[in-house]
Amino acid sequence: MAKYDERFKLKAVEQYARGRASYREVASACGIEASQLRRWVASYRLHGQAGLARKVAHYSAQFKLEVLERVHSEGLSDRQAAALYDIRSTAHIGIWRRQYDEGGRGALAPKHKGRPKTMTKPLSTQPTSPQDGDSRTLEDVLKENEYLRAEVAYLKKLKALIDAERTAALAKKRKSSKG
Repeated sequence: MAKYDERFKLKAVEQYARGRASYREVASACGIEASQLRRWVASYRLHGQAGLARKVAHYSAQFKLEVLERVHSEGLSDRQAAALYDIRSTAHIGIWRRQYDEGGRGALAPKHKGRPKTMTKPLSTQPTSPQDGDSRTLEDVLKENEYLRAEVAYLKKLKALIDAERTAALAKKRKSSKG
């Protein structure tokens, strides 16, 4: 999706506003879709030049719900609602509707982005008990620990064997190239 600067949008809207050409004709002359020009014109009419400025917005769950309720109660199209509420992408409204239909009000709340917070509680050095949500016994944990130690020891020996074979092969290769 191409990004257009504010001057380009304003020029296209003003060209349409002069009334000499249709949406299609102006859009074609500017190299954009007619639906894009319609959105710009609607936004300009409602919000002035600020409606054409680039906008990065984070919408609250309450705002999303208000938009969806108004769309439903007044029978607005997504395009009309986007122009009324100065939402730059009509796709947002469709996404909000789907989220609301699938998960109710809670689905409209903004999702946390980024890495999860670090642990706030220190790790306990005592074995876990079944009350902590872990149904393993101390004996099970000790057996698992023993198995994991054996696995690590096995992998260390395997690595040592592979390294020894490589060293021997390298020494043999050097010896044969000298002689």
